[in-house]
Amino acid sequence: MSKLTHFDGDGHAHMVDVSDKDVTHRVAQATGHVTMAKETFDVITEGRAKKGDVLSVARLAGIMGAKKTSDLIPLCHPLPITKVGVDLIADPDLPGIQITATVKTTGQTGVEMEALTAVSTAALTVYDMVKAVDKAMQIGGIRVILKEGGKSGRYEAK
Repeated sequence: MSKLTHFDGDGHAHMVDVSDKDVTHRVAQATGHVTMAKETFDVITEGRAKKGDVLSVARLAGIMGAKKTSDLIPLCHPLPITKVGVDLIADPDLPGIQITATVKTTGQTGVEMEALTAVSTAALTVYDMVKAVDKAMQIGGIRVILKEGGKSGRYEAK
């Protein structure tokens, strides 16, 4: 395992200095899901949620979450994000919502945390919008599935 970069020689947390890194095109994709009762799934897919269009609001929340990542995660760099895409797919086999976020930038550090935050924020928003119907929903499977750019190159989950 490689050295943990967010700790200095004395073991103190610090923000990594990326000033000597090359500026490259970077992409990250993350995924996750919200599982729920079939009745809750039906409320979402039939547009019967009292708070409104669950998937549209969750998509916007995911985009906003990606943009606010450095405000939420203490050692993340604020980045000039050039694209955030959040896809929410109703999956009757779960039953629930599959979430995928794609984030892009051109910079000196990657956007994995922004993609993870987008998925997490979208999932939390789904929960918030229908929690009155189903408090037993579960959020899970949140992980990076693709990372491109920078010195370490490409990573794709198996």
